[in-house]
Amino acid sequence: MNEVTQILGAMQRGDLRAANDLLPLVYQELPRLAAFKMANESPGHTLQPTALVHEAWLRLVDKAGQAQFQNRAHFFGAAAEAMRRIL
Repeated sequence: MNEVTQILGAMQRGDLRAANDLLPLVYQELPRLAAFKMANESPGHTLQPTALVHEAWLRLVDKAGQAQFQNRAHFFGAAAEAMRRIL
């Protein structure tokens, strides 16, 4: 099982430290996803990819550090959708 999927499972079980473990594993891929999503935006957009990643993270993981994702693919699909909605 993928390490991201394992951590997501821990988050579903209520492990409050799991979100802290997840972020370093997905943080390299999230800015690439944000840049891809922003490529279709109009020129002069003031939001930077890093800010988009941070805003999406806040929407993906609740204040208690929990999230409900089945696996890595589900997480990144939800991240892409969160970014699309923010933009």
